[in-house]
Amino acid sequence: MLKVQSYLYLCTMIFYFSGTGNTRWAAEQLAAATNERLLFIPDELQGDCTYTLHADERLGFCFPVHGWQSPHIVRQFISRLTITHQPSSIPHQPSSISHHPSSISHHPSSISHHPSNISHHPSNIYSYALCTCGDSTGLAMTMLAKELSAKGITLQSCQSLIMPESYVCLPFMYTDTPEREREKIEQAKVDLEKFIEVVVNRRSGYSQLTLGLTPWTFSHVIGAYFNRFMITDRKFTVDADRCLHCGKCAQVCPVGDIEFSELPSWKSDSSCTCCLSCYHHCPVHAINYGRITRKRGQYYFGHSK
Repeated sequence: MLKVQSYLYLCTMIFYFSGTGNTRWAAEQLAAATNERLLFIPDELQGDCTYTLHADERLGFCFPVHGWQSPHIVRQFISRLTITHQPSSIPHQPSSISHHPSSISHHPSSISHHPSNISHHPSNIYSYALCTCGDSTGLAMTMLAKELSAKGITLQSCQSLIMPESYVCLPFMYTDTPEREREKIEQAKVDLEKFIEVVVNRRSGYSQLTLGLTPWTFSHVIGAYFNRFMITDRKFTVDADRCLHCGKCAQVCPVGDIEFSELPSWKSDSSCTCCLSCYHHCPVHAINYGRITRKRGQYYFGHSK
């Protein structure tokens, strides 16, 4: 991990959402290196989503890609987000890391993509975004940039991290092998360290994203259908004879969608993001999503197979 000198006057913040922990891990690394506050989006939605930043502060967004788009809870948060500006009386101090263009490399599997709707905003606030995905992002970051632009926020740098797969509710989607998990996480550490340097040095125009072969189709056709019709908790089931009654599923649900008495039950109140945290954390695989996950693996960041 990069050793970055922190300046206490930077009261900046990172808004994040995470289900199985991939994004939380990345957001925590960013926060530790930049001295920024981590704010969990489901918690922030309980308030008015209004924040004040000085002109020399940073603003970060971290989220997993769901169906080649940002999760609906992230879009809901941004729709309510209000950023007010205060001029800073503290002169800008340079980071302890000097920027060397040659230190930022592009991976062959990634496509460098600068969304055309990212433009400079009069404010000096530096905004950036990081997303995690199992294989590709589609145009999720471009869509995010447009949503932020409507709020007067210019997205100035962005990064995707390829992380272990956690969505297993389609016929062709499985968790990764232990070897592939390790490979993805080790590469993600390298990519994240580079992005931390970009963020610390407030580098604008940096975009390292793995878009996939047909990103527009992924995000605007397949992803649109997925996020409109396939995000639901109605297909979760519990094998009563296997359930340990431990309540772990309710504890790890990031949106509080599970009520627990003798067995877990889902509220079906449209809060579910289908992150599958409940499924992956069940110690005896008693939770399933329809029939398709009965013979699928489980994953959450930090587990051991």
